Amino acid sequence: MKRVIVKLSGEALAGAKSQCIDAKSVEVIAKELVNITKLGYQVGVVTGAGNIWRGRDAVSFGMDKADADQMGILATILNSLALQNEIIKLGGKAQVLTSIPVPTIAKLFNRHEAIKLMEEGVIVIFGGGTGLPFFTTDSCAALRAAEVKADAILMAKNGVDGVYDDDPKVNSAAHRYEKLTYQEILAKNLHVMDGTAAALCQDNQIKIIVFDMNKPGNITKVLENPAIGTIIEK
Repeated sequence: MKRVIVKLSGEALAGAKSQCIDAKSVEVIAKELVNITKLGYQVGVVTGAGNIWRGRDAVSFGMDKADADQMGILATILNSLALQNEIIKLGGKAQVLTSIPVPTIAKLFNRHEAIKLMEEGVIVIFGGGTGLPFFTTDSCAALRAAEVKADAILMAKNGVDGVYDDDPKVNSAAHRYEKLTYQEILAKNLHVMDGTAAALCQDNQIKIIVFDMNKPGNITKVLENPAIGTIIEK
């Protein structure tokens, strides 16, 4: 693997204190991202927005889903800017590219520019999801991975070291899968990512590695040894 997309949940940026954006948590993640670029990896990042806004909760209270999703799109840009700032502060190179125009804040996504930046060692943070309602940030990660021809998506999970047949936090007997196919995650409804994202990865043969990012250094470790997580491929 040389070019990877790291998919972070919004909650990963909130930390244990469940703050909106926790500076320490952002610093820890940024350090790991800078480290893997130093090892020669080309890195893109997609963040969720759950630490700031949960569209599905708003919908349950009667909000229009398209409006709720558009608020989530904006929230991912806030997370992206926080991560960009920390990477640069640590001496790394980062650039937010957004799916919607916010010209005084970040550049608009262009796949050719994204590839060029990644080849130059810049960590490209894809803000704004796909820019469209009804699509998750998982779908954004799969779409951007296909567009920039990434070798893999690293699906960073909070406290779970792979894909299980049941919730391991509830069921101690849950079985952890070492390897799965795209078809299996869809057929077994394993909730690794949404169905649209999984199908896009399958169509473009993009490997997915699900791992626990709460263990220090695991972003680097999973690149060196994907077996510490669950590998999903053809």
